[in-house]
Amino acid sequence: MSSPAQPRTLGVLARLLCLLPCSLLLLAAGCATTGGDANPRDPFEPFNRSVYRFNDTLDRYALKPVAQAYQKVVPEPLQLMVNSFFANLDDLYTSANNLLQAKPREALVDLSRFVVNSTLGFAGVADVASEIGLPKHDEDLGQTLGYWGVPSGPYLVIPLLGPSTVRDAPSRVADIFASPVNLVYEKSVRERNVSWGLRLVTGRVALLDADKVIQGAALDPYSLIRDGWLQRRRNAVYDGNPPEEEFEDDSGYSNEEFDYSNDESGYSKEKTKEKSPGDGGTTNGESDGESGKRPGGAGTGTQ
Repeated sequence: MSSPAQPRTLGVLARLLCLLPCSLLLLAAGCATTGGDANPRDPFEPFNRSVYRFNDTLDRYALKPVAQAYQKVVPEPLQLMVNSFFANLDDLYTSANNLLQAKPREALVDLSRFVVNSTLGFAGVADVASEIGLPKHDEDLGQTLGYWGVPSGPYLVIPLLGPSTVRDAPSRVADIFASPVNLVYEKSVRERNVSWGLRLVTGRVALLDADKVIQGAALDPYSLIRDGWLQRRRNAVYDGNPPEEEFEDDSGYSNEEFDYSNDESGYSKEKTKEKSPGDGGTTNGESDGESGKRPGGAGTGTQ
């Protein structure tokens, strides 16, 4: 049984985490880059690079060695079972977000996955649902906000959590507190903390191979991670089917100030032509901002 002090401690922690995004925004605003060298998607680059170096140092000396040891010591079948267990809990949260995105079919599929894997899959350690043709989706609160037109805002690196955006930063805090992991281990703070720690390690194991690519190909790992994450995130918000458009990122910044007419490739910038309903295109002058993802306005493919 939890002590009376534990609910108060969790309440204080919850308030601190809720204040974290606002604190980061204030700090980042003070470090914002201005002038011609500023990346329009990353106006907080000086601040973000500082946080990136902090996260990278912590990862190099703490998290990565633990993940490597876990990968080496724990048998691969057991690793797959652990991953399946957490993925099964994610299906329940994904179902809720698909419902909030007005996608009842996908929500029903995700809920069915959770029921099937929780029963036939022995509490989710086996992914029976995929074997019988129920595809897995991946949705969170940030994607839900993007679906309803909330722009992502500038790129933002969060201490310990890594890449994010102004929109997704508070959403990630909400994702943590709304995770079914907290419901499963509601009566045991110790088990819940161990579960989150194990989930953190397994998530880091999944990125070990990506480390080799980054270290071998990038002169500036920060820029590679930032650009890759923003592209992957935009793709996720549009369910793998982002609209074709002129270069304009979803942070609300346009590239109207850039002139490509003299580019050696011969490319000249044009306004996107208005397309007929149902062809998945955008209208002339429509801003990205992930606002093109309206009910029925984007594909609903699996992630």
